[in-house]
Order: sequence, then structure tokens, then C-alpha cells
Amino acid sequence: MEGVVAGFPWEEPLTRRRRFPVRTGAVALFALSALLLAGCTADPAPADEAAGQDAPPVIAPGRPGEPAGTLSPEEAREAGEAAAEPAAPDFVFMRMMVEHHEQALVMTELAGSRAGDDRVRRLARRVAAAQGPEIDVMNAWLTRHAGHPADPGEHGEHGGHEEARMPGMASEEELAELAAARGEAFDALFLDLMSRHHEGGVLMAADVLAGTGDVMVEQLANDILATQTVEIERMADLRRAVWSRTPRRGPAAVSGARGAGRGSPCRVRRR
Repeated sequence: MEGVVAGFPWEEPLTRRRRFPVRTGAVALFALSALLLAGCTADPAPADEAAGQDAPPVIAPGRPGEPAGTLSPEEAREAGEAAAEPAAPDFVFMRMMVEHHEQALVMTELAGSRAGDDRVRRLARRVAAAQGPEIDVMNAWLTRHAGHPADPGEHGEHGGHEEARMPGMASEEELAELAAARGEAFDALFLDLMSRHHEGGVLMAADVLAGTGDVMVEQLANDILATQTVEIERMADLRRAVWSRTPRRGPAAVSGARGAGRGSPCRVRRR
């Protein structure tokens, strides 16, 4: 099932998208924990007595600022079972985000010897410090649920399916130009490419949050949203510092149009 997914609506402009959804996977996890706890601690009732009694409802926490609700035992069991197995979009997100993060690490590694502004080097180190461990987490999740970590070539193995590009990805030509740049020219191009790259990561995280029921996927996507949104703002400040000296290279943010990042292709099967 991992290869079949309805696809992510990356074509929709970020500015017109829905607000990020409130976390929901915790409700299913809480419900499952409550059922397990009840099964471990409750005294067994005689069969004839249990048959004549209704099982008590399970308390489910509400959204922030809202009261808690209740789930019937059947609803809680279904929620727990749904949270136990990741869905196809979860696998697609994790595999794509590994590749997305790996390209960011390629760019940050260049900054150490090429950046002209120490603030750009510090930013690159922060990006690497966040995304390196996230790659490890995603590969561990994939190994647990799919039997192996992300394969860099698996996105291109589904020949004949509709091609989709991960938003924000830099092209090989852009990476080569970045590697050849030095000083202020590097700083400007790095900030433009990494800002666009981060905007793409935010889009991908927001899309998976709209439907995931996996607690780990949800937590990772929320962390990506929070971290990269702050870094986008920081890069905008840095970019303004070199604006008058080095012209901006195209739109720094992803508009949502297909191929906005001219990124490497990543094929997914769409229903």
C-alpha cells in the first residue's frame, strides 16, 4: 500500500492554504493507552455479569481550550487500531523528506568554506544540526515500518506514473552554481535557495499533517513546521542585509506552482 497515495496538493498557493491542523494523533494514542490500561488493571468480571453491563466510555482529551469528550469502547478501539499502522501518505512523506533534508545538508556543507558572512555560516550549522538527526529518525521509522531506510532511487522506479516534484528542491545546475560561488555571491544564492527549500518543507509538512494518524509522523511534521518557519524569517532578515549588494535570484519562496523549485523529480502514484 505504501506506493499508492492520492498525492499532496502542492499546487495550491501557500498563502491561500488552510491553517495548520491541530494535533489529532494524540487522541488516538490516548484512547489506545486507556484501553490497554483498563485491560491490565481491571478485575475480571464474571461472564454473566459482564454480559449484562455496558462498558464505560473512554475519556478523550479535547482540543486546546475545549472540554474533553468521550469515545465508546468501539470508537476507542477503532481509533487505536487506526493509529497502530501508518498510512500510505506517511510512507511517501518520510521517504521524500529524507531526500529533501539530504539536499539541505549538501548546501549547508558548502557554507563552511564559501560563505562570506559568519551569520550565514552559523545559520547553516543550525540547519544541519536540526536536519541531520531528523534524517536518522525518519530512516529508523522507515526501517521499523517498511523494513529498510529510504532508498535514494526508489522515487524514480515507478515509471509511467504521474511525475511530481518535491517543492523547493534545487536543481543540479543551481547546486553547481552554489558550489562555484564565494563570499557575498554565495551568501545571497544560499539564502535564496535555502529559503525556497524551507518553504517546500513547510508545504510538505502541512500536507501530511492534514491527514496523518501516526504520532511520530505528526510530531516530526510539527517540528519541521516550527523550526523551518523560524529559519525562513531569519533568512529573510539576512537576505535584506545583502539585498543592495547582490540582487535576488528569482522568488525565494515557493508559490506552490508545479516545478517552482525546478527540483529533482520524485514520482508518486496518484489515485
